[in-house]
Amino acid sequence: MIEPNTCRHSHISWRYARSRGCWRLLVMLCLCAGAGAEPLDEPLKPLPPIPTLVPERVELGRQLFNDVRLSLNSSLSCASCHRPDKYGADDRAFSIGAEGQPLSLNTPTVFNASLNFRQFWDGRVESLEEQGNTVITSAHEMGGDWGVIVQRIASDDRYRHAFINAYADAVTKANILDALANYERTLLTPGSRFDRYLQGNTEALTRQEKYGYERFKDYGCIACHQGVNIGGNMFQKFGVFGDYLADRGNPTAADLGRFNVTGDEADRSVFKVPSLRNVAMTAPYFHDGAAPTLERAVEVMFQYQLGRVPSEEDRALIVLFLKTLTGDRAGTDTP
Repeated sequence: MIEPNTCRHSHISWRYARSRGCWRLLVMLCLCAGAGAEPLDEPLKPLPPIPTLVPERVELGRQLFNDVRLSLNSSLSCASCHRPDKYGADDRAFSIGAEGQPLSLNTPTVFNASLNFRQFWDGRVESLEEQGNTVITSAHEMGGDWGVIVQRIASDDRYRHAFINAYADAVTKANILDALANYERTLLTPGSRFDRYLQGNTEALTRQEKYGYERFKDYGCIACHQGVNIGGNMFQKFGVFGDYLADRGNPTAADLGRFNVTGDEADRSVFKVPSLRNVAMTAPYFHDGAAPTLERAVEVMFQYQLGRVPSEEDRALIVLFLKTLTGDRAGTDTP
């Protein structure tokens, strides 16, 4: 059973105060656990606020993100794979491309992607603009052609007037990519219970969830899942302790990871460490989508990345902690 938390400035529990009608104590507890409390001194930090960008460009980006005319045969939009209702990811191991074939890598979430140091599992581009161009023109993904796309968008009166209002040179490839990137930079998900905890509201997490966070640090998960995005800021080999890919079987070219970009043997099976924000909402997991549940993903991480065997209790506590990383989708929409 989950025990009641106590304010870090008091040994009096909420349950104790409520049971005795001690409203003065409840007010005190609310004050010390609320917005007035000082942020905790922790290695992880809360998400930054959603940036204030040119609203006309953000709105254009939102419309384009949901527009199938960016794809070869008007069958896919960015939102077809980066689904807002699935926290910017897909619930399939592999999304389906414009030609009806599954992609070779699991779709990473676009939520909070602007905080990653590089984009794609293999980190082959740095900016959201480059990422958008790569996906839109990839024959295996959207298969779009910029000459056709610009003509489609410019021939739409609504789009044409909106672009004239937002950009001096109206509809261009660069402006389409800029609008998409502006919209994606607003897709941050603040307000998770863990963020509120970091901001000083120590009642935001249960005692078990706090224990899970301590285990997350103690076992070394935080060595790779670090920074404001709790990941997304470094590369790591998948299979530090044991050969994950050999054990899984059926190797593919996509399993080579960053090696496909650099050709450096040291980069074989090296991938960008994914962000753990909203991780409870973005199954299946890993570049191959092979872990169907969060519990299974944690097991794999312990075996192949940490080389440790945790107790069942510790593993369950870490899963509880990871579920506190789900943020607010208020800055997103589902068409």
